[in-house]
Amino acid sequence: MKMKMTLALSAILMLGILSCNAPDKPVVMDPAAHVEWAKNAVIYEVNIRQFTREGTFKAFTGELPRLKRLGVDILWLMPVHPIGASNRKGSLGSYYAVRDYLAVNPEFGTDKDLVILVNKAHELGMKVIIDWVANHTSWDNSLITRHPDWYKKDSTGKIISPVPDWTDVAGLDYSQPGLRKFMTDAMIYWVRKYDIDGFRCDVAGMLPVSFWHEAIPGIKKVKPVFMLAEEETPKIHDSGYFDASYSWDLHHLMNQIAQGKKSADQIDTLWAKEIKKYPPDAIRMRFTSNHDENSWNGTEFERMGAGAQTFAVLTFTFPGMPLIYTGQESAMNKRLKFFDKDSVPWGGYRFASFYARLIQLKKKGNVLAADSTGGKLIRVNTSDDKSVFAFKRQLPEQELLVIMNLTGFDRTITLTSDGGTGNYLEIFSNETRTFPEGGKLTLKPWEYLVCEKL
Repeated sequence: MKMKMTLALSAILMLGILSCNAPDKPVVMDPAAHVEWAKNAVIYEVNIRQFTREGTFKAFTGELPRLKRLGVDILWLMPVHPIGASNRKGSLGSYYAVRDYLAVNPEFGTDKDLVILVNKAHELGMKVIIDWVANHTSWDNSLITRHPDWYKKDSTGKIISPVPDWTDVAGLDYSQPGLRKFMTDAMIYWVRKYDIDGFRCDVAGMLPVSFWHEAIPGIKKVKPVFMLAEEETPKIHDSGYFDASYSWDLHHLMNQIAQGKKSADQIDTLWAKEIKKYPPDAIRMRFTSNHDENSWNGTEFERMGAGAQTFAVLTFTFPGMPLIYTGQESAMNKRLKFFDKDSVPWGGYRFASFYARLIQLKKKGNVLAADSTGGKLIRVNTSDDKSVFAFKRQLPEQELLVIMNLTGFDRTITLTSDGGTGNYLEIFSNETRTFPEGGKLTLKPWEYLVCEKL
């Protein structure tokens, strides 16, 4: 890797030698405002290394038309930076051991290949965000020798990893103003040069919130971007600069319900806490899998068994933004290796029509919008709320009714609160249904009904 960084990044930006695809003039934008295109969006996490046999930007670009047909709106590219060699784990190393914040991983291709990928996605109407690892660097990142004062140290003055098990990375110290400016300028560089549409910020909660309060408004002056935090504390939404955050609590609860350790009615408790803690416009990202879960804790089928699709339905119909991880549309039941090449066994796309139907519903009106404009969640009580989770999403002009059996057993229930008078169209079977209060309903194991009010 060539690392000719004799000029400060801020000076590089001022000299204007960057390739700028983003708007030249500053964009007037409230830094706490969400980009309009995010509220009905579905996000797709792209593991470039494993997505294709080649594992390159160029090969993945060929997949964009298929993802567009699926209905994907936002492509989240896992880290695209060069990976450190020092203390590397596995043969290829962790995506999250960044060796150079201003370069592209040569294993994935060239900067031109990435520009082509982003431009093609934009032509197809999709947005592209990149993974940003601001908390730590690889041990052979040039910042270690040029700015050792920017790193965390132990009592002896030795640079340390942010977490003992993360031996391939060195932790950064955000008490240093120079580091804060460098990292902000580096993020702006990517917006200007590659015209990306935002960032998924790795372990965002491990950095001071004050850094994000400084950095995000500056980035949004260049271009309105979407900011996703890998974090679940409400404080990450202070000032509203982050658009979205991870919904780990719901994810873990879904796993526990699937494994018979928790009951369906505990979703009520979680939701009550969430609406109390989070600002109304805080977008919560819902998911049944992602790169961490798949590689370290198992596929959705290992964790959720036959309920995997049922919980996917929940992630699309519950308030928030749904995520699809690489391979899920192909019903991939494989843990992808994290530090080595391990291509997705695509085979067919067995769940493609399933996800496509949910995405179509997501974009139909605003009842499933991820922000506060979405339909209010109204619980529909049944005679067995420990087994069956039923709710409406309701706006004056649009209504959905969702009923799901969250057990592996047949359940016959009575709707004890208004399930909805009038006719509904069940979106998967295309059958007309009615669900009056007091009506009985038998559900097969893990059966789900997603119904539009006619």
